[in-house]
Formats: sequence, structure tokens, C-alpha cells
Amino acid sequence: MAISKRKVRGAAPAATAEQSIEYYKTMLLIRRFEEKAGQLYGMGLINGFCHLYIGQEAVVVGMQAALKDGDSVITSYRDHGHMLACGMDAKGVMAELTGRAGGYSKGKGGSMHMFSREKHFYGGHGIVGAQVPLGTGLAFAHHYREDGGVCLCYLGDGAINQGQVYESFNMASLWKLPVVYVIENNKYAMGTSIERSSAGTELARRGAAYNVPGKQVDGMDVMAVRAAADEAVGHARRGDGPFILEMKTYRYRGHSMSDPAKYRTKEEVAKMREQHDPIDQLRKKMLEEGQTSEEVLKEIDRQVKGIVGEAADFAQSSPEPDAQELWTDILVEA
Repeated sequence: MAISKRKVRGAAPAATAEQSIEYYKTMLLIRRFEEKAGQLYGMGLINGFCHLYIGQEAVVVGMQAALKDGDSVITSYRDHGHMLACGMDAKGVMAELTGRAGGYSKGKGGSMHMFSREKHFYGGHGIVGAQVPLGTGLAFAHHYREDGGVCLCYLGDGAINQGQVYESFNMASLWKLPVVYVIENNKYAMGTSIERSSAGTELARRGAAYNVPGKQVDGMDVMAVRAAADEAVGHARRGDGPFILEMKTYRYRGHSMSDPAKYRTKEEVAKMREQHDPIDQLRKKMLEEGQTSEEVLKEIDRQVKGIVGEAADFAQSSPEPDAQELWTDILVEA
């Protein structure tokens, strides 16, 4: 059983200028979108829970780059970045956050429960760890239909201690299901550090008992993520079964908008921003290697701000759901 403890940082193949710019633009879109969502929450336009993805952008962008049409994605409640990386419209995502009819779940799901069958995105799930058996089921569907698809199933370092996760690992390995379990280890399960909540902190090894290979990855480096994603997705697509990727990442904001994050120091957060920010790292790399220019990056920033501004305007102008929507989407006769 091949468990690799080494990190993939530096092992990524050289990306073309076009790929690098696309990664940068998508990460920047996620960052600016989440910043705007935080503003709207502060204005009282977003209600309920709201978990921002700021700091973790490289994980989903690098993973998504390894997928093909028809592959499926499922994640937890920190999901806005995953939606945008899957190609879901920023206007529909923001409108769902504000509970409007123009949202992906018609304003009834909110931040944690959005879906797009067109983009093969199956949520957004509010129950910790609940998406893991569902993602394993999506992988079984790919396997059963023999469609060549792979499921990316995201979970956090808190969810990894849930029992259903290991039932899923066992089933996926037993049946060699095409699933990649992406553990977004941002060091804190709500307010509890991984050292206080997990007896074993090498999360990539959690599938060892079920013969599931795993690897630790620098989740703040989009190129390292892409290299690991190619390996893991290729493993699953060949029919070799599940693969675990532990993404060592970090969230700059609290667990949710109601979390003051007093369990860590401001110096810790500032150090991560200054030394490991995924967007700044890629920006610096592209400029040093001559893949782009300051002018191009400024134009990307302008375009992204425009997309986010339009999304915010749409989210505030879209009507609220009609009362009759209470009776829709509650039963499917199959």
C-alpha cells in the first residue's frame, strides 16, 4: 500500500501562460466574490450561515483544472468557491445567498445548499461529513454507468473524524470507485485546532486501513495542487479506486461570519497572508517568468470587479421567492 508523506510542492509541471492566467483569474474571482459576500452579510442582506473561502482558493481551482466534462463535484457548506470554479454563474450564486428567486435553489437553499445538475455540482451540504457518503454514491453512479467519470468529494479536517467517512472509504476501496477525497485541512475545525481534535494529524494516511493511497499537498500553491490532482484523478479514472489528497491550506476569516476567530493570533493570520497567499504567489511567479504583465493583471482585476459588481446588483434586484415556492421541489416521483 503506497502512502506518500512527501508534499508535492515544486513537483508541478510548467503551466502555459494561458493556464496560469486562467488559474489567477478564477482564484481572484473567488476572492473578490467572497469579500463582497462578507460586505452584503454585514449589511444584513445575507441571512443565516455564511462560510467564506478566502485563503483556500488554490485548492478548488487546481483540482477543477484536472477534471473533464461529466465529472462530478460535491462539497460541504464552505462552497461558494467550488461553485464558481465549476463554472456556475456568479449572479445565480450571489442571488441564492440573498435568498432571491434568481438563485440556484430559487432562494430556498441559501449559502450552504446550492446545486447545478448542468455543471455536475451536487452541493453544498450543511451536515458535517454528510457529503462524503453522497460523493461515494456519485462515484458508484459513474462506475455503474461506465461513463468514465470521476467524483471529487471535498471535506474538512473536522469532518474527517466522522464515522460515515470511514464507511465510505471502505466501500469505495472495496468496489474500486472513481472518487478523489479532497481533505481541505485549514487547521481549525470551527475553533478547534487539528492538534486538539485529531490524535493523528497526518490526514492523508486516514485511508491506510482500507488500502486507499493518500498524499499531502501544499494547498496554497495552485500548481502543486494541479500536479497532485492530475495524479489522483488519473488513478481514479483508470479504475484503480479512490485516492485521498490532504490539502494543507488556511482560511483567513473565521469559521463563519459569526466567528470572531479568537482562537488564533492576528500575527498567525498575517504571516500566512504575507508568506503563503495563493493569489500573490501565482501573481509573482507569472511576472517573474514573463508569462504576463502588470497591465494584463490590472485588466483581469477590472473584469473580475465588474463580474462581482453585476452579481451583487442582480442579487439585490432579483425578486424574493413567491410564497407558492414553499410547495415546490419537495417530492420527486421516480
